[in-house]
Amino acid sequence: MSPWVLRSRQRLVPLAAALMLGLPLSVHAEVAFDYDMPEIAPEVASDYEEKPGWATERFAVAAANPLATDAGYQVLRAGGNAVDAVVAVQMVLTLVEPQSSGIGGGAFLMHYDGETVSAFDGRETAPSAVDGSLFLDDSGEPLDFMDAAASGLSVGVPGTVRMLELAHAEHGRLPWAQLFGPAIALAEQGFPVSRRLHTSLAEEQHLRDDPLGGAFYYPDGEALAVGHELRNPALAAILREIAEHGSAALHEGPIAEDLVERVRSHHTRPGALGLEDLAGYEAKRREPLCGDWKAYTLCGFPPPSSGQLTIMQILGILEHLPELEAPVADGLPSEPWLHQFLEASRLAFADRGLYIADPDFVEAPGSDWATLFDPDYLASRAELIGEQSIGSGNAEPGNPAALATAWAIQPEQPEYGTSHISIIDEQGNAIAMTTTIEAAFGARILADGSTGLAGGYLLNNELTDFSFSPTDAEGTPIANRVEPGKRPRSSMSPTLVFERDSGELVASLGSPGGAAIIHYTAKALVAMLDWGLNAQEALDLPHAITLGGPAFLEEGRFPAATLEALNARGHDASERELVSGLQALQVTETGLFGGADPRREGVVMGE
Repeated sequence: MSPWVLRSRQRLVPLAAALMLGLPLSVHAEVAFDYDMPEIAPEVASDYEEKPGWATERFAVAAANPLATDAGYQVLRAGGNAVDAVVAVQMVLTLVEPQSSGIGGGAFLMHYDGETVSAFDGRETAPSAVDGSLFLDDSGEPLDFMDAAASGLSVGVPGTVRMLELAHAEHGRLPWAQLFGPAIALAEQGFPVSRRLHTSLAEEQHLRDDPLGGAFYYPDGEALAVGHELRNPALAAILREIAEHGSAALHEGPIAEDLVERVRSHHTRPGALGLEDLAGYEAKRREPLCGDWKAYTLCGFPPPSSGQLTIMQILGILEHLPELEAPVADGLPSEPWLHQFLEASRLAFADRGLYIADPDFVEAPGSDWATLFDPDYLASRAELIGEQSIGSGNAEPGNPAALATAWAIQPEQPEYGTSHISIIDEQGNAIAMTTTIEAAFGARILADGSTGLAGGYLLNNELTDFSFSPTDAEGTPIANRVEPGKRPRSSMSPTLVFERDSGELVASLGSPGGAAIIHYTAKALVAMLDWGLNAQEALDLPHAITLGGPAFLEEGRFPAATLEALNARGHDASERELVSGLQALQVTETGLFGGADPRREGVVMGE
């Protein structure tokens, strides 16, 4: 039992009882799931809280908030499977971590059923009425990021609920409606505002300007206090509709009409989202993108995510560099390893900025995304790395297919947000799902579904993941430009790891963090699979990132000599707060072991 959660002694009805009675195990079996409302112990007032790591024998859930983790835990304990649990976790996150994800956003889900890996795409799409000029001002110049993000312009058609519905219809075991019980109960009865939610609200400015959001999250003009018992009756009512009627309740009817009205009536920059966009949204099954690295096969999400491709490039380039005697020194990544990692990241991000976008609009180099992590190609890229850095902004994209490209390089721009969930159930089914509304609090628009009740859910600002400029200075189009119905490029990196020879599941992991998701996840993979650290030890390690420009080390986590040595190599490095939210589960000889990022409030629960 997690020390974060104290519960009553009410028991749940397990699916095992159905097995003992010889009842059929049909999908969506009518098995009772009675949610047991937990009490959350006071959160430690720290921005970095050491986590113990959690060993379990049969199943485990890792999520970004203790209440969300507990909801998934209870679903598994009642006999639900990994897909059932992830639905319950996501609905609770909509309530308790509204700044990061929710029913107003999108998600990528990797699923393993013991035999087959599947990828479910719930990424948001651009409305049919937009074009490449969406984020340009009257003079044709790109808007400032926050001017675009905190507006109706940035809201894409949400996909999380429709995607989860698709995955549940295919793999779920408990009835869909039962999985909404935890979030509805918490929304109606209230939950204590966590320190992280309070801090996020206190630092946020634009949500205060939203009529509904300002009134709900800033009563008396101040951010909700830590420990405040927050009820969200509007969200409870909306979730009841989705529980009963499925995703159609969000994409059609009064809730959809309210969503469109919030976007189109925005007080500064109204958007063009229409009812037909919501009704016509389709979640997609994608072919998982799997590649070998050392003794493992890593499976992640294909475009429109850039995460798996860029991670495989970073890891593959590292594999072609000279082996270091000490990649870890005094418990930290060593300066020589950091140099190699940052240089590999520069080269991978150069390719990312040129090639990767929605595959329904952009063709892969050589018609195959795997060309980007072909061993011979990565070996040629590794030859560009020497003792000195390539330098800030100097990495050029390669040409993996030896063909001319029609695209221009996308300029660097901010990326934010997200939350990650990893689950492994008793049957060995595994989930890695990264979910987002993009920046903190998304478009800073709260929608109440026309319920007339307090609260609601936040809308995404996902369209700001497109390039603000549709072309470069010469007029060459950028692959990730805005187009109607297109899905913006993402960095989300939900990852499932398998032993290459046996095919046995090894781990599930991922992280929030905008474009830095890629670095966070890649480093965790190296630490777990190459350096032999357990999941918690890997997540505890300090971060280092570059998007191709300057390099950043996690503030206060490395010796001054490390920063000095990297700068002597030409990295233009400095310190910065780098707040990941990694969750990881790994399969062990005795069961499972889970880790949660010490930089956030997530925990692991299981039995």
